Amino acid sequence: MTDRAPVRGTRHALQHAPHFVFFLVVGAAAVRLVDLNSPLCWHMVSLSGLLAVVYGAGLGLWSRLGPALRLAWITTLIGLWSFLLFLVEAPVTWAYAWCGVPLACAALRALGKRAALVAVAAISVVLGWRLVGSTGRLDLEMALIPVAAVWGTVALYRTQQRDAAERQRLLDELRSTRDNLAEQQRQAGVLAERTRIARDLHDTLAQELAGSLMLLQAAERDWDRRPDAARTRVRAVADGLDGNLAETRRIIHDLTPSAVAEEGLEGSLRLLCAQAEREGSAAQVRFRSAGEPRPVLDEQAAATLFRIAQGTLANVREHARAVNVLVTLHHEADRIELDVQDDGVGFDPAGAGALARPTRGFGLPAARARLRECGGDLRVTSAPGRGTRVRAVLPAAAPRLTPATAG
Repeated sequence: MTDRAPVRGTRHALQHAPHFVFFLVVGAAAVRLVDLNSPLCWHMVSLSGLLAVVYGAGLGLWSRLGPALRLAWITTLIGLWSFLLFLVEAPVTWAYAWCGVPLACAALRALGKRAALVAVAAISVVLGWRLVGSTGRLDLEMALIPVAAVWGTVALYRTQQRDAAERQRLLDELRSTRDNLAEQQRQAGVLAERTRIARDLHDTLAQELAGSLMLLQAAERDWDRRPDAARTRVRAVADGLDGNLAETRRIIHDLTPSAVAEEGLEGSLRLLCAQAEREGSAAQVRFRSAGEPRPVLDEQAAATLFRIAQGTLANVREHARAVNVLVTLHHEADRIELDVQDDGVGFDPAGAGALARPTRGFGLPAARARLRECGGDLRVTSAPGRGTRVRAVLPAAAPRLTPATAG
């Protein structure tokens, strides 16, 4: 993260450098005009101010300008600049000539490829014509220097645009790959959970129920001739069913946290924070509730929020080295939000560690996918050395999860 910040700052400075040069040159030329105090001085200063205002207005309204307005903006700028270039006296001509460089960059940014090339060619023709005419003789060196500067800057600017487009393409591919990986992780988690449940059911309930059925059939055969043996078999079935009931409750407990069912979401989160503090997640783990609690979440949605809080606090204990943790449950009219914030070491959510660092129970991508199935979202804000904030948001009327995706 810290390595990329200087790169972004340099790129930002390069994008705004032509604008800075334009206003600097126009301002310096206007000062020079006032110093010369020629008969048309104030008319040219006014035109310079108008040129700067039109340029700044286009930049300020950039996001609102469509293709036609951008073409009109560039045409107006080139027209005003050309008029000024031919109007000013020779001592100031060179100053206005260098405005052609940022104008060419603006044309490249505002127009399509062909229109931009036409605009740059027009700027070059105006420059060459005026600079040769200002001396009254054919001086190729005087004409070629600013024209070469314009086309050299255009080449560099175009290269920067291509690099930016390539970076954006790679970023889009990376995001798509991460989304696909998150979906694969979610599907793998669902499949693994189904496999575990099926294995538990087969190894416990199915086997025991089959045995109980055989004992009951044997007891039925012996009921009249050997009642004591039949009753012994019935008692064995009862004992087995009691064990099966306990095993069934264990499986249900794995799918839906019993604390949520018994205490409700707010009460279970309060108990979870107290337990996390005892287990050493942080020196202080506080819970607070904001807003008026409403019974707006079904059991599975509440269990999902509880699991996210549980996994996040486990991550705090294992990775964050935090001193203080604050868990907040926000009750809003249209949504409920779980916010877990710590003051630990933090991490870079955009890096590879964001995918590798797990949330206990299911990873961050899978947790985000699980919340989206409920109509919600998961947001992670963090930076190295600045702690981590995990926000899980669900709508007030969250749809009920299916058993395959619950927990």
